[in-house]
Amino acid sequence: MTAGCASAPGRLQAPKAVFGLELAPYATTEECIALEPGERIGYRFEARLPVAFNVHFHEDNAVIMPVSSDATTSESGDFVADRKEVYCLAWEAGAQGSVLDYRVNPWLRQQ
Repeated sequence: MTAGCASAPGRLQAPKAVFGLELAPYATTEECIALEPGERIGYRFEARLPVAFNVHFHEDNAVIMPVSSDATTSESGDFVADRKEVYCLAWEAGAQGSVLDYRVNPWLRQQ
């Protein structure tokens, strides 16, 4: 079972927080955001059971993952776009499923 983007890819104008998102076993959810070069987002999440997490974008038939973690229950950081793309933060539950809380914050373009 796979879930699509939690929202249509677009500009992140304000912080977004999601709490108590239930992920069935092996389910995936994404939060996709259009970024220009030099723009960044901050992210933080906690999962009740370990999930795989990545930040990725698509290039032709390839999926490029500048950030990737396996079996983690929490992570936070900043991601800076080096090119114009729609970047997706993605979480995938394991065999036990999980419950996810996450927050994504937009930041100003770096000078």
